[in-house]
Amino acid sequence: MTTTTGTGTATAATTTGTRLTDPRLPAAPDTISVYTDLNCSFAHVAVHRLHETRRKLGLEGRIWFDFRAFPLELFNREVNARPGVDSEISVLGAIEPEAGWRLWQGPDWTYPVTTLPALEAVHAAKSQSLEASERLDRALRRAFWAEGRCISMRHVILDVAAATGAVEVDELANALDTGSARASVTAQYESAREGRVNCSPHVFLYDGADMANPGIEAHWVNGDFGEGFPVIDRDRPEVYEELLAHAARLL
Repeated sequence: MTTTTGTGTATAATTTGTRLTDPRLPAAPDTISVYTDLNCSFAHVAVHRLHETRRKLGLEGRIWFDFRAFPLELFNREVNARPGVDSEISVLGAIEPEAGWRLWQGPDWTYPVTTLPALEAVHAAKSQSLEASERLDRALRRAFWAEGRCISMRHVILDVAAATGAVEVDELANALDTGSARASVTAQYESAREGRVNCSPHVFLYDGADMANPGIEAHWVNGDFGEGFPVIDRDRPEVYEELLAHAARLL
C-alpha cells in the first residue's frame, strides 16, 4: 500500500518552466493540489489537518484545496483490503481523533470495493466550485471513516453531496451518469504514475514546493499492509502551519 512514505519537509522546484510541464502543480497561487485516495487513513489525517489548520490561520476563502485522485486500487491492482485499513484505524485515530473514525460495522459484502465513483464525484464538483468539491471530499471521508457508509454506491455519494448544502446534486448526478469527469480522474492517475507523486497523501504548492504524507513517518511491523500494523515513528502536525503559511506567502 502506497501510503506511508513521506519526506516530512517541503521541497521547492528549481527547474525553469516547471509550471508548463508539471500537471501536478495547482493552476493558481491560492490553490494547493492534494493527491489522495478516499479510502486511505493517512490521507484522512492529512485532509483533516489541512482544513483545521487553514481555519486556525484565518485562511478560509483565501487558500483552496484542489483534490486530485490517487486511486490505490489502480496502483495496487486490487481492493484496498479491509484488514489493512482496520489495522490503521486505532493507530491513526490515536494521533488525530477529531478527524472521525469507527471500525466497519456492516457486513463484509457492504464494504466499499472501489472509490473511483467517489473520486470522480469530487472532481466533477469542481465544475461548480472548489468549495463544493472540498466539502464533498471531506463529507465523503467522514461518511466512510466515521459513519461506515459504502461510498462506492451512487445513491450514497448523492446523499452525502446533498447533506453538504454546497453541491448542486442534480448537476453532480448528471456528471456521474455521463462520466464527464472520468477522463480527468484518469489523467490525474496517469500524472501520479510518472513518479513525482509518492503516495496518498501528497501535496503540491504553486511554486513547486511539495510534501508527501506531511509530517508523518511510519513503518510496518509483523508484515506489510493487510498483515501487520503501522507504527508511527514521527508525527509533526506543525508542518501543516508551515505548508499553509508558505502558500499564503505566494498570494
